[in-house]
Amino acid sequence: QVQLAESGGGLVQAGGSLRLSCAASGIIFRFYAMGWYRQAPGKQRELVARISAPGSTNYADSVQGRFTISKDNAKNTVYLQMNSLKPEDTAVYYCKPVNGQYRDYWGQGTQVTVSS
Repeated sequence: QVQLAESGGGLVQAGGSLRLSCAASGIIFRFYAMGWYRQAPGKQRELVARISAPGSTNYADSVQGRFTISKDNAKNTVYLQMNSLKPEDTAVYYCKPVNGQYRDYWGQGTQVTVSS
């Protein structure tokens, strides 16, 4: 059974930083493209960063240059380093496979709140 567990969220002032982590069981990250998604109140869930199986990365325009996605295959963990945070980054953040047979599995998410 696939389980995804996000952690590292919290309350931070604008301009601050947070590092999110996503650990998994039942799936081996190195074989899949992984993504970090977020959902703000009243808005649709969006993909903010993705990392391919070999390690290439892509970012939404809104976070380009501020967020960095990475992974540690040995720990089966994906990270999202978030710098220069803005109030509009406030959302629940999730990680999951971008495609493939496990793409519909979601964790509980981790809340990020950025105060102005």
